[in-house]
Order: sequence, then C-alpha cells, then structure tokens
Amino acid sequence: RRRAVSCGAGRPAMLARMSAPAPVPAPRLVRYGDAPSQRGELLLPGNARPPVACLLHGGFWRVAYGNEQMTAVARDLVARGFAVWNVEYRRLGETGGGWPGTLLDVAAALDHLAASAAELPLDLARVALVGHSAGGHLALWAASRGTRPDGPAPAPRVNAAAVVGQAAVSDLARGHALGLSRGVVGELLGGAPGERPERYAAASPLARLPLGVPQLLVHGTEDDTVPVGLSRAYARAAREAGDACELAEIAGMGHMEFLDPACEAHAVTVAWLGARLAPGA
Repeated sequence: RRRAVSCGAGRPAMLARMSAPAPVPAPRLVRYGDAPSQRGELLLPGNARPPVACLLHGGFWRVAYGNEQMTAVARDLVARGFAVWNVEYRRLGETGGGWPGTLLDVAAALDHLAASAAELPLDLARVALVGHSAGGHLALWAASRGTRPDGPAPAPRVNAAAVVGQAAVSDLARGHALGLSRGVVGELLGGAPGERPERYAAASPLARLPLGVPQLLVHGTEDDTVPVGLSRAYARAAREAGDACELAEIAGMGHMEFLDPACEAHAVTVAWLGARLAPGA
C-alpha cells in the first residue's frame, strides 16, 4: 500500500492529534558487551509494562555516525509511552566493525533486552525494530532471525513483533550495484555479491524473505541517497513471499528528514507502531 503525504515545518496534523508528550526521563547507559561501541541508551516511560521500540541509526555502517542521530526520535517515542532502546554498535572504521561484527552486535543488543526485562517492567511480547537507512537494513535483518537461523547470529532470545525500515537499504546486492556511498556495501561484506555470495544471502533482507513479521517501509520519493526503488521492489517481493508489508511513500521528501520527530514520516511510523503494539493488538 502506498501513501503520499508531505513533510513540512512544525508538527503535522497527524502528530498533533496524538496524545501530548509526557516529560522525558534521563536515559540509562547500558552496555551489552566489552567493546566501547557495544552500548545503548535505555529510556523508560512512566506507564507499566510498555512496548519497546529498538532504534537502529544509519550512517552507512560507518564509525563517523552514531546513535545520537536518533536522540530526538527516542525522546519523542518515550514521551508517547514506549520504552526506547537506542542502540549503538561496532561500525566500519573500528575494531570488529563490518562482517560479521556489526550484525552480531545488533543481535546481542536486542537479546540484551531479555536480561533487562528481568529487572525492568518491559513487555517483550511487544518489541518493534525501527531503523533508518543502514539501520533500516539492520532492523529488517534482525527481524528475520526468528524465521531464518542460517545467519551469522544465534537464535534470538527476543523476537520482533513489528519492524519499520525508514529509507532502508533493504537489498544489499542492489545497494552494491548502485555503488551506494562509494561502494560501502562491499566494505561491509568484504566484497561483491559474486565474491561473497554466502554473506549477501545471510545479510540482505531481500534474500531472507519471508521475515514472518509485519513490516512498514517508509521512503521519501526524492531520496537521492537510498533510492525509493529499493523499498518498492522489496515491498513487492515481501508480499509475494507472504509477508504483511506496507509501503508509505512520502512525497517530495529526501533522506534525512526521518530524524526530525516533527516530520510527517515520524507520524506515519508512530501511528503504525501504535496500532500493532497496543495491548491485545
């Protein structure tokens, strides 16, 4: 399903109709491993047993970009009643980044929620993965762990109930062919699809369909960083594979607007998550 909406200044009408944000608590720094980047920020709302939104930032898997990109979105989501796990992970340019460390970190960070839930009132039956750009790739990949045990990570301790890919690099082979960010997909996986076919099969969301998890793809029609065609092709393939997959195209929007919670794209994401993570949904 496609929708054309706009992204303008100020809070859009859809977001304004939602409940007013509550005061935002200070984040807790949580480490899920020994490496400096194996950490994240956990924000807890005041409501009991909240759903969890796991945020995965973009930046083409490179160390120059970190989870501070998602701070504004995290603050908005926790004010709306979500527990938020804003994940950092090892990236290209630091020890352990790339294949398979980046993927293993995301898996470990998500599974760490099981340990956190032992002392915190998190509802692990209502966990959503939300990723932007390269983080969209990681979110979709992580969602596949419940149905595809052939990847580099072990079977999940925490399964996703929903996943949102925002301008996601959903097809790594196509991303490599397009030469995204000066050939970054080849850097991530250590070669081209013909050189590392097993890695592309294990890491690319398109190759791992069906995910078995409800999916929302949100993409700007004027995105010149990750073309909207990737989401169009992925959504079509996901539906053909039997997945519930929606595509929301944001007319006139580019690549970075997702990081602004005042954008209509964020309202689309929040409304979709609310419908799927509400108690009894």
